[in-house]
Amino acid sequence: MGPLLSLSQFWFLCETVAGVGMFLFQAAMALPPPDPQFVLRGTGAPVNTLHFCCRNQEQDKPLLFSGSANGAVHVWNLRTRRTESVLEGHGGASVLWVQTLNSRDALISQGRDLRVCMWDLAEGRSVVTDSILTESMGFCQCSLLDREGGHWLLAVPGADMAAVRVLDLPSKTPVCTLKPDAKLGMPMCLKLWQPDSGSSPLLWAGYEDGSVSLWNLSERSLLSRLACHAEPVMSLDPGKLRGVSGSSEKAINSWTLDGQQSLKLQDSVELVNPGISHLCIREDRRILATAGWDHRIRLLGWKKLKPLAVLQYHTDIVQCVAFSDHDVPNKRLMAAGSKDQRISFWSVYNQI
Repeated sequence: MGPLLSLSQFWFLCETVAGVGMFLFQAAMALPPPDPQFVLRGTGAPVNTLHFCCRNQEQDKPLLFSGSANGAVHVWNLRTRRTESVLEGHGGASVLWVQTLNSRDALISQGRDLRVCMWDLAEGRSVVTDSILTESMGFCQCSLLDREGGHWLLAVPGADMAAVRVLDLPSKTPVCTLKPDAKLGMPMCLKLWQPDSGSSPLLWAGYEDGSVSLWNLSERSLLSRLACHAEPVMSLDPGKLRGVSGSSEKAINSWTLDGQQSLKLQDSVELVNPGISHLCIREDRRILATAGWDHRIRLLGWKKLKPLAVLQYHTDIVQCVAFSDHDVPNKRLMAAGSKDQRISFWSVYNQI
């Protein structure tokens, strides 16, 4: 048996082991963020909007729809990572927004040609079956809400600078027009929402003056307004009773809706660089992703807005982010579209 360690030698050994452990921990924490799982190219123009259609498609082909500044909607097969088809319905005008109507066979798209187009994609078709004039020259995206029974509500920016029109689909019957009394400027982003309790759907709107407003559609009334940003609200995601918004500032703000349907500012996260193009809360309400003017994608924990990662791949402004709707959580993807004409795909925090 060898000689026993003296007390000073024992403490020196403990400090050395602890130091090595801390070094390994810091090294692990300093690991660079991951690279994209894969990248899609071929849009031929900046990518403005993304929409996944993967639910109930585990034995079929999961799809991604992308809208580009050249007026094209690309339908991407995520198994082959190739284009299934390219839809040309906006006369070369930039596509601002795309969304499916309950299935991959029916699509709605919004372009800067002042039209919202309804598409029939069943059995290989790519036909515009109907369209709606938006009457707005801005960049505000429409919003769609499923009302069941084959009906939807569609919110579109109105002809009047501050107005929002809400229509029933497929009848195109006007439901209401919402216009604030105060001078808030143009609506910059819209989100229809059906609360868990109560029969009336609501509309969230972010305005040019930096405020976020909540409207009751049945009463055609403004429920609450919050001065949230000093610059125009570029994007918002209301979640349920807590939402988040971004602008051209160096900040992301979260806000809550109390029992009296009053909006209150909750948290603010300061960014290194200004400018949020778009943001999106993952369906499980654990991760928030933001698309930045500084070419970066930021991931934050939704509960406390804790910064988790900064993803760097794109060489120009990131204009949109979206999470896939896979039924199996570990297959979930996040996609980001950029002005550099590329769409990057990431697998991030799928086990939390």
